[in-house]
Amino acid sequence: MPRLSGHVAIVTGGAQGIGGATARRLAEEGARVLIVDLDGETAERTAQAIRTAGGEVAVFVGDVGRHADIRAMVEAAVQRWGTVTILVNNAYTPTAGGAGGSAVEVSEETWDREMAVLLKAAFLGAKYAVPYMERAGGGSIVNVSSVHALLQAPRALVYETGKAGLLAMTRQMAIDFGPLGIRVNCVCPGHIVTERIQAMIWDKYPEALAFFEQQYPLRRVGRPVDVANAIVFLCSDEASFITGHALVVDGGLSLQLQENLAVRLAHYIQEHPEIRLPY
Repeated sequence: MPRLSGHVAIVTGGAQGIGGATARRLAEEGARVLIVDLDGETAERTAQAIRTAGGEVAVFVGDVGRHADIRAMVEAAVQRWGTVTILVNNAYTPTAGGAGGSAVEVSEETWDREMAVLLKAAFLGAKYAVPYMERAGGGSIVNVSSVHALLQAPRALVYETGKAGLLAMTRQMAIDFGPLGIRVNCVCPGHIVTERIQAMIWDKYPEALAFFEQQYPLRRVGRPVDVANAIVFLCSDEASFITGHALVVDGGLSLQLQENLAVRLAHYIQEHPEIRLPY
C-alpha cells in the first residue's frame, strides 16, 4: 500500500527541480498534491505527468513572497480535499541579477525580498497549515534548507543566513507543534542538478561536471529525486519518531577534511588541463 495514502500535500516551488520531483514522489506514494509555483505552464506539465501516472494533483499559481498567496494556497488545498497534512516549503528563486554580496554590498530591498521567500514564507505556511493538521490528528512539515546552512561560502550573506534561519525555524516548530502530533524536519541538499542548473551551467561546461563530481565521496552530484526520496521518508510513518532533524542529503560533501579535498582536486585539474570551470 502506498506510504502516504490519505494525505494532502502542498509543495511550494513544485513545478520543477527538487519541488517537481517531490510532487511526483509524494503522488506516487498516494498523497494528493497541490503544486504551488509562479510558473503555471511548467507546473501544469508536471501535474499532467502525475495524472498520467495515476496520481491526484492540482496547480495553484502563486508567489510565496506574498502573504495573501500563502493563505490562498492553503485554502485552495482545503477547499479541494478537505485538509492539509503535509507541507513542503521548497520555493526559492534568487532575485534577478543575483542576491550575492556581503553585508556592505547587499541592499536592504534585496534582503527584505529574499527573506520573504527564504524564511517568512515557511513561517506563514505553517501559520495557515498547522490548524488543519491539528484537526486531522497530525501532519508533517519539511523545509528545504541546504548545506549552506551548515557551511558558508563567500559573499553569500542572504542565502546562507536564510537557509540557516530555516534550520533554526525547523527546530523551533518541532518543539512548538510536537504536542499536536505535527513533525517538522528539514533537508539540507548539496549540489543538486535541477533542470535549471543543467541549462545554466552543465550544458555549457559539460567537461567540468566530472571535475565537480570529484568533490563528493560518492563521486556524483545529486539529482532532484535524491532529495525527493528523503522528503517522502520524512513525511511517512517510517519517520514517525523523527522531528526537529536536519537530514543532510549531499553525497558526503560536508563530511570531508578540506585540505585533503583541495589537494585531491588540484591533482585532478593537473591531470585534466582541458577543463574549463564555470566559476
